[in-house]
Amino acid sequence: MLLDSLLQVMAYSEVVSAEREPMQGNTSPRKPRILLAASGSVAAIKFGNLCHSFSEWAEVRAVATKASLHFIDRPSLPKDVILYTDEDEWSSWNKIGDTVLHIELRGWADIMVIAPLSANTLGKIAGGLCDNLLTCVVRAWDYSKPLFVAPAMNTFMWNNPFTERHLMLIDELGISLIPPVTKRLACGDYGNGAMAEPSLIYSTVRLFLEARIQPCGGNV
Repeated sequence: MLLDSLLQVMAYSEVVSAEREPMQGNTSPRKPRILLAASGSVAAIKFGNLCHSFSEWAEVRAVATKASLHFIDRPSLPKDVILYTDEDEWSSWNKIGDTVLHIELRGWADIMVIAPLSANTLGKIAGGLCDNLLTCVVRAWDYSKPLFVAPAMNTFMWNNPFTERHLMLIDELGISLIPPVTKRLACGDYGNGAMAEPSLIYSTVRLFLEARIQPCGGNV
């Protein structure tokens, strides 16, 4: 336990240091910094695959809600990807003047991707709630930077009128939607609501970023 705590503190310090380092000139471009986040959906079993897809191209940090940890296979995550949880948010702060994890992560990241985005977390974001590390990062997010979400929920939940209202609200914030797909769901129902495949999420975000920076020829 002591070793695990030490590793988390070291990882957190790296985030703080990286966020505060000035960006280098065009002669030494750095990798994009991608913050991947998972909320409580069965689709979180694919979070390891998602992290592997992005870590081959970008520098990755990950955030997981308490509910999502029920589905995430931690040993399947890339060894260089640090997974932050609500416990890290609280354990990293001891006194006035200490850095705050969700503020450091929102400053460190170039892009945030929430996949899967559960119906519950969608409702929280749409309502401005911030009761865990993930939603605190979103509440503090700089919307001049891209934020993508890939919803995952039962078809009846996806078709619920609240979902449409919530999607409209987050769209007004500038959050980009990677729509769910129609397939046999984990519950056995067949319909729309399954999270897009990690490969599609990865290609969508990468193509977006490369198209955004290509005309300038500069860094992320």
